[in-house]
Amino acid sequence: MRNIDVGEAIDQGPFGSFQWMVVALCGALLVIDGYDVFVAGTVLPTLIAEWGLTKPQAGALQAWALFGMMFGALILGPLADRIGRKKGVAISFLLFTSATLLTGFANSPEQFKIFRFIAGLGCGGLMPNAVALMNEYAPKRMRGTIVALMFSGYSIGGMVAAGLGIGLIPSFGWKPMFFIAAVPLLLLPVILWKLPESLGFLIRQGKQDEARRIFAKVSGTPLAADDRLVFAETKGVSASVAELFRHGRALRTLMLWLSFFCCLLLVYLLSSWLPKVLQEAGYAERASLLSLFSLNFGGMAGAIAGGRLGDRFGLPKIVIAYFVAASLSIALIGFNPASGLLFALVFVAGATTIGTQILLYASVAQLYNLSVRSTGLGWASGVGRIGAIVGPTFGGVLLARELPLEQNFLIFAIPAAISAIAMLVFALSSGPVRGTPQLAAT
Repeated sequence: MRNIDVGEAIDQGPFGSFQWMVVALCGALLVIDGYDVFVAGTVLPTLIAEWGLTKPQAGALQAWALFGMMFGALILGPLADRIGRKKGVAISFLLFTSATLLTGFANSPEQFKIFRFIAGLGCGGLMPNAVALMNEYAPKRMRGTIVALMFSGYSIGGMVAAGLGIGLIPSFGWKPMFFIAAVPLLLLPVILWKLPESLGFLIRQGKQDEARRIFAKVSGTPLAADDRLVFAETKGVSASVAELFRHGRALRTLMLWLSFFCCLLLVYLLSSWLPKVLQEAGYAERASLLSLFSLNFGGMAGAIAGGRLGDRFGLPKIVIAYFVAASLSIALIGFNPASGLLFALVFVAGATTIGTQILLYASVAQLYNLSVRSTGLGWASGVGRIGAIVGPTFGGVLLARELPLEQNFLIFAIPAAISAIAMLVFALSSGPVRGTPQLAAT
């Protein structure tokens, strides 16, 4: 009998058509997820006018989806370590697509909050599970690039939301932006049919036959009858929060959580308020919505470029550089630049906030063992969602004070500077950890 270590075999093996299918499916899921997240920012100015909301009330309205995302990440991330990544992804997808569709029927802020909270549960659960699954099927030498490529779907979803908002909202109002969520529901049967389960989970559950079928597709070669699949990382490790702080990972875990908090605060602050702030600064409505498109286009480009650079130089170095660039570009937006320069600065801000969010997910996935990876991703994402809740709410309160534009954006830039410091501490504290892959070796 020959024991085959699945993790080692995938790390050293090719990246074939089966893995590309996993990238495509997870990427498509994140396109839909990104649309769901950013659609709220496109409709916010319309909701303020239609329902007579103040800026703090509008910020609080946005926060309900983010509360849902926090609980979704904390509940559905760890749950998937017990029931499987595929089931975790399917449950999350069904939750947020159905609730987004129902949001289009909301006739009051109270109804809107309830549906957005339920949608947030699904969005919060999908990200950690998709990243964990893709991280498992990607060879270590190109893992950062592949995870970033998959996660760029999130930014594409944001661009779709901005593009449809430009075309639909002026003529048909905000409700059709949510009715469109009925279309992605058609993807659910494909997910259940084609998306593979985690090999490590199947092996841990003793489902050798199913694991062998999937592994044969990944490796491209059939297994001998007496070959037995094993996953070294699944031995003797519990899927508990305490495990995230063992083996010398405590400081790094805390620094990643702080970076997640600040990064998602920025992402949702900008995605919720950027169009409205720019309209009030004198930019045309079309230009303000195009800024949201630029933000997400930058996020996609920044993630892909960051993934490739991270595979070459190590993710911590790239994340630190990104956060420094984010603080500078966000601060400069406040000096009321011409439209061309504005879009360039917003592009850089998107590349180094949305793009960095994706790189942070990749960093977390590489820090933790397979058996606690979804737990680690879920808790990092859950802490980040607290920042996401704070972002729109804080933005609404701050903008209600009617400070000069440059002061607002200088304040917006502070979380990026804090994140750069946190990731510097993370990088300086990195060292060999028993049972944990090295970030520098991505």
